[in-house]
Amino acid sequence: MSLVLTGLTKDFRDVRAVDNLSIEIKRGSIFGFLGPNGAGKTTTIRMILSIIKPDSGRVSWCGEPWGSNMRGRYGYLPEERGLYPKMRTEEHLIFLARINGLEKRQAVKRVGEWIERFQLGEYRHKRIEELSKGNQQKVQTIATMIHEPELLFLDEPFSGLDPVNTAILKEIIVEGNRKGQTVVFSSHRMDQVEELCEDICIINKGKLVLDGNLREIKRAMGRQILRISLEGDTNLLNQIRGLRLVGTRHDFHEFKIEPGVDTNEILSTVQQAGKVIRFELVEPSLEQIFVTKVGENQ
Repeated sequence: MSLVLTGLTKDFRDVRAVDNLSIEIKRGSIFGFLGPNGAGKTTTIRMILSIIKPDSGRVSWCGEPWGSNMRGRYGYLPEERGLYPKMRTEEHLIFLARINGLEKRQAVKRVGEWIERFQLGEYRHKRIEELSKGNQQKVQTIATMIHEPELLFLDEPFSGLDPVNTAILKEIIVEGNRKGQTVVFSSHRMDQVEELCEDICIINKGKLVLDGNLREIKRAMGRQILRISLEGDTNLLNQIRGLRLVGTRHDFHEFKIEPGVDTNEILSTVQQAGKVIRFELVEPSLEQIFVTKVGENQ
């Protein structure tokens, strides 16, 4: 029971945007669909939703070909927003809820509940063009979710949201998922993907470069990252052979350990520079995995 993409390919003139892409997304999962700008993510989502037609390949949901049978069963939050600027917030949401199959009484009730949850009460009679970018984002998000679809496709859903509303949306995504909703989530914020997603894939230049369970991917890559903090001359750390700086925080440095390097020798060298506060081997973050895998496929 899953969303299956088989051999999806799409050319735009002489550019291959998506190249024989095959992915399986488990029903009931939160799936991170990742890639650099221009990787083919948006084109892929639009092919899934039949907004554009693939040159070859097919899409199925729970064993059935994707088609008119999916009307009203999914929600799509595109990166470029598509609201009617002259409509007022409440009437716009009721209009969109009706399009997605809700009866008027049900639409009015749900719109009221969502407006309350996203703290949009004072803006319910404002025109969309009068709202801030963040509030427009909230309206678009409500429109995507209000009909309680089986499948959600969220492209940069936290764009324009402050930390409070980001937390509210994360809570809503998790709640929906616990009720069985499948979420396909695309973002450049790797920390948010890492927090929410069980499974991920990374595509680059239209091709799949990595997919699977995030925890298993990290485990397979091993503890390649060394976190070091010391009292002393930290410039020495950049001179140690076999270490490559990949990140700096306020309280430690992160290094990628090259194959074959002895960490005991590194520790001995670091101790000569000063008092060691932290010396810890950790699994790579999703951001580090992303940079590595995309870099390998340039």
